[in-house]
Amino acid sequence: MDVRVPRLAEGVESATVANILVSEGGRIEKDQVILELETEKAVGPIPSPASGTVTKIHVKEGDEVAVGQVLISLAEAGAVEKVPREKRDGQRRGEVSVAAPREAVSVQERPQPKEEPAGEYRYESRSGFPPPASPSVTKIARELNIDLTRVRGSERGGRITREDLRAYIQHLQRIADAPRPVSEKIEKPALKGIDFSRWGPIEKKRISSLRRTVGQRMYDSWSTIPHITQMDEADITDLLALRKKYAAAFAKKGAHLTLTPFALKAAVAALKKYPIFNSSMDEATGEIVYKDYFHLGVAVDTEAGLIVPVLRDVDKKRLWDLAVELNELVEKTRQRKVSLEELQGGTFTISNQGGIGGSHFTPIINKPEVAVLGLGRGVLKPVVKKAKVETRMMLPLCLSYDHRVIDGADAVRFMMELVQALENFPEKELKG
Repeated sequence: MDVRVPRLAEGVESATVANILVSEGGRIEKDQVILELETEKAVGPIPSPASGTVTKIHVKEGDEVAVGQVLISLAEAGAVEKVPREKRDGQRRGEVSVAAPREAVSVQERPQPKEEPAGEYRYESRSGFPPPASPSVTKIARELNIDLTRVRGSERGGRITREDLRAYIQHLQRIADAPRPVSEKIEKPALKGIDFSRWGPIEKKRISSLRRTVGQRMYDSWSTIPHITQMDEADITDLLALRKKYAAAFAKKGAHLTLTPFALKAAVAALKKYPIFNSSMDEATGEIVYKDYFHLGVAVDTEAGLIVPVLRDVDKKRLWDLAVELNELVEKTRQRKVSLEELQGGTFTISNQGGIGGSHFTPIINKPEVAVLGLGRGVLKPVVKKAKVETRMMLPLCLSYDHRVIDGADAVRFMMELVQALENFPEKELKG
């Protein structure tokens, strides 16, 4: 049998081979992890669906693979045992070729169909039901993302067989491999590398799949969303006094109280008052989708790159719960143990650079969200309060937003609400 890339998650159609944990000719057991795939910054194991011997590995580490693509070919235990020992030994020495089981034969090796499937064929159903096919055929088509209404069934009543599906796949392959007319080809200028070693010693390192993913996402967001960044400052002198007052109590319960949980709570207060910032634009329908849940992403700086895990239902949790959950989630993220589910579904993102340093910056929106909040490092500044100059701790705030959805006036109002929430943070949130 062929082990293929499974359906990974909603909207995820490709992945990168992170680690291959088996070798050709090796014996594996059912549910044994054969390799690990990296998808959208999460690394997940791929188990073997059966026991047997690995006959061929079709990919290598670093390869980009799509849903339905063959990863390894596996000769099941029964098929291997039927081959005499001397033939198996000969195969290892390259002396004898052993036929693979039926399921492991590639599409190209199967007999070509006598009739070319019609590319314009479309199954018409008067009842509204899908074309007739066995569960196994339907499962294969779903895994390969093939529309069965385009496959001509050869059995009575138009029932689709495995051979019909195989013939259609061959037809698609021939179309893909056929040379295109010159008029259809898009000529791209060849990329020219620069020999930097002409000017001195250099060192080259391959870009990691995570760095490529982050880079592509940032490029997509920046090139498709008109970014505007609203900047301000919040006086967090009183908030830091509250943090100092309750830090020891939180620490006794295993929670490290940082500024981020306060920012999460303040952001939710502003999001509830201005729900447009908790929305997304559905570019397919031209609609704005308002969300009645508050799942906030927190940007985490890891050795491999920037990763944004998501805290669910921030509005329903106490500051204590958020502090504990945030600590655990950040640690999991830095160890690359965060799941794909924990990276999805965010409605608003906070990027806190205060622990590193720096002041105002222009964070890039985490698409399909419409806004992101950046926090810089608090700085002591002279501030006029009630006609007197006082030294106060001022926190830089940077709100980038999607100008297709949000107007500048709304961004100012949101920022003012956020500043008020931080400067007047209720002490009761830290009790209990």
